[in-house]
Amino acid sequence: QPATNLSCPLCGTKIIHLAIMKFRPCIDLHHGQVKQIVGSTLSDSASDTPSTNFSTERPASDYAKMYQRDELTGGHVIMLGPGNTEAAQAALQAYPNGLQVGGGINDTNAQEWLDYGASHVIVTSFVFREGTIDLERLQNLVNVVGGKHRLVLDLSCRKKTEDGPYYVVTDRWQNFTDYPVTAETLQFLSRYCDEFLVHGVEVEGKQCGILEDLVVLLGDSSPIAVTYAGGARSLEDMELVKKLGKGKVDLTIGSALDCFGGKLCYDSVVAWHKQENS
Repeated sequence: QPATNLSCPLCGTKIIHLAIMKFRPCIDLHHGQVKQIVGSTLSDSASDTPSTNFSTERPASDYAKMYQRDELTGGHVIMLGPGNTEAAQAALQAYPNGLQVGGGINDTNAQEWLDYGASHVIVTSFVFREGTIDLERLQNLVNVVGGKHRLVLDLSCRKKTEDGPYYVVTDRWQNFTDYPVTAETLQFLSRYCDEFLVHGVEVEGKQCGILEDLVVLLGDSSPIAVTYAGGARSLEDMELVKKLGKGKVDLTIGSALDCFGGKLCYDSVVAWHKQENS
């Protein structure tokens, strides 16, 4: 997906293949229901209720079928805590190889989720622990799924200080690691995965605009496909991500879409995507 420079094998002329931004759909599951939650309010505590923008009895599989109908690829199903296995399985089976899955993925269940129909498994907390990355776990996971081409690293992140770098956060985005998201770490981690998924945690679910500096970083520095999620609320925001990310950063929109109770027309977003990718 990032722009690549190729050369003609006959004459040596350089051929530039420009990256084209895509809209990546999502299905977030909480207690077995499709929901849109303000990410920063998630907690492991049973007594804490996250701030919910949207909840529906509509099955996750219906959303998956809609994404398949609209030929949207590379979307993700995220299981936010326990009680979501059946709904996630149903979504994956409704759109085989069209969706990625994350939430509680480890080396004992990753292959099982691929067998259910996921194109990729998404992982954070299993490989980021005790404040840093466990490369032994990461390499083992790559081996378990048969290669980096089936793995997405979730580098969802927050800043510790206003002027500092972004750091990967784990465990439903509650805990900071000491692992920064930088050009160097993106380059290094690209050896182990096919794509990155990056939620801008501070704005995720708030429909308050994107984290522009994070999108710029991803567009400038990611050597592999990368999807940004967080704060997008309009077609203008899509154009802004396209500009700042130089066409190399895909975008997920959740709470702002009318299919999740928001005001942004899902069909308009799909039309924008198809025009860009025609």
